[in-house]
Amino acid sequence: MQIAVDRPHWRPTIERIPRAELAQMQAGRLRAQVARALASPFYRRLWQGAGPLDPADFRTPADVARLPFLHKSDLVNAQLREPPLGDLPMSPAEERREVYPVHVVGGSLYTVYGEPDLARTAEIGARIMWGVGLRPGELIHNAFGYGLFAGGISWHRASRAMGAALIPIGTDSVKRQVEMLFNFKPSLLIGAPSHCLYLAERIQERGLSPRDIGLRFGLFGGEPGAGEPATRRRLEHLYGCPAFDFYGITEVGPLLAGECRLQQGLHWAEDHVLVEVINPATLQPCAEGETGVLVLTDLTREDMPLIRYWTGDMASLVTEPCGCGRTLARSPGGVRGRIDELVMIRGVKFYPVQVERVLGGYGSLAEEYRIVLERDPVTWLDRCTVLVEAAPGEPPSPALEERIGRRLSDELAVDVLVRILPFGTLERSPRRVRIIDRRLEAGNP
Repeated sequence: MQIAVDRPHWRPTIERIPRAELAQMQAGRLRAQVARALASPFYRRLWQGAGPLDPADFRTPADVARLPFLHKSDLVNAQLREPPLGDLPMSPAEERREVYPVHVVGGSLYTVYGEPDLARTAEIGARIMWGVGLRPGELIHNAFGYGLFAGGISWHRASRAMGAALIPIGTDSVKRQVEMLFNFKPSLLIGAPSHCLYLAERIQERGLSPRDIGLRFGLFGGEPGAGEPATRRRLEHLYGCPAFDFYGITEVGPLLAGECRLQQGLHWAEDHVLVEVINPATLQPCAEGETGVLVLTDLTREDMPLIRYWTGDMASLVTEPCGCGRTLARSPGGVRGRIDELVMIRGVKFYPVQVERVLGGYGSLAEEYRIVLERDPVTWLDRCTVLVEAAPGEPPSPALEERIGRRLSDELAVDVLVRILPFGTLERSPRRVRIIDRRLEAGNP
C-alpha cells in the first residue's frame, strides 16, 4: 500500500480531505481568528453593530456571516488615522515575528506580511505549480514584477518551496526577456496574461516563434478574466503549451487558488482561506454555481488577518470533487471580472469578459480591444463602441465589423458599434485597460 506523504508542494491529506473534516478545521481556525481580532481596536470598532461576540459561538464556517463585511475603504481609513499603518488589524507586538515586505495595494493601501505568512503563500504557490504538472528541479521564468508588487516575490518563494530552479527576471526589458527565454528554455512561464501576450507579440516581431521556447506550461493570473476561454486559447496558440489560471489578491494573500491539469476551475486553499460568494444585490450567500462577489477570510494569517473581506471580484463556487481527486472547492471559469468593472449603459449591465468571449471567437482578430463609452452631445444618449485590432497581416473588414456588432448587440442587449483597427494601433500596457469611459469628460452632459 502506498502512503500519501505531505510535502510543501503536494498536500494530499489537505487537498483530498473529506468536506466534513475540512469544515471542522475551518471552524476551529475561524474561532481562533475571531478571538485574536477581538483584541484589535480596528475590529472592535468595525464589529460594534454585530452585538456581543463570543468566539465559542462560531461553531461552523457559515457562522462567519454573523460578522459585517470588511471593505478596502475601511482599511484605507484606518491607515490614514496615523500613517503609515495607523490602527490596521495587526497582531499584538508580543505575538509578532519578523515583519517582512510591506506591499502596496492600489497605490493607497499598505499590506504587511510576516515571515510565517510569506511561508504560507509559498506553500500554496508550490501546491498550485504541482497541480499543473511542474516537478522539483524544473526551470521557471518568473515574469511578475518584484518590489512592492506582491506577485514577483510570492512566486519567487513558491519556486523555492517547490524545489525548482528560477529565472527571477520580473518585468525586465523585452530584449532581456526574449534572451533569457530562448537561451534557458524554461519549463514554466509565470506572468500576467496581458504582459505575456505582449511579450509573444514582441517575439514574433523579431521573426521568432514563442513556441520555439519549448514551454511545458504557462501559469497566468493577476488580472480579472485570466481564465477566460478566449484568452486561454490565444496564449496556448502562441506558446504551444497548456495555459493555467491562478488567483490571489494582495490584501488577503497573493496566491490563494489555482487550476489543476484538468482545467476545471480554480482550486481554493481552503485550509488557509474561507471563501464565500455573495449576491451583491441581496448581500446573501449565492447558491452553488451562482456568480457573485468573492468574500474572503484569512484562517491562518498572523499579521494583518482580514475577516470577511469584500474583494469586488466576481466568481462562482462549487464543492463537487474534481476529477483530479481534490476535494477543495473550485471556481469554474475563474474570476470573471470585478463588480466595479460593471458597464452600465442605457439601463443595461454587462462585464468586459462578455465582450472578450465574443471577440475570441474570431481568429482574424488580435487580443487587444477597448470598450469606449461616450455620451452624444445632441441626444444625450450613451453609446458604446468596441475598438479591436485585426490579427497580424489581416486587413480591417467593414463587413466583419457589422457582423460582430450585431452579435455583440444581441449578446449584451444594447446597441454596440465595432471598429476593427490595424494590428498594433492600441497602446500596450503591462496591466489591462479595457474600459474608456468618456461620458463625464468636459463637453459631455
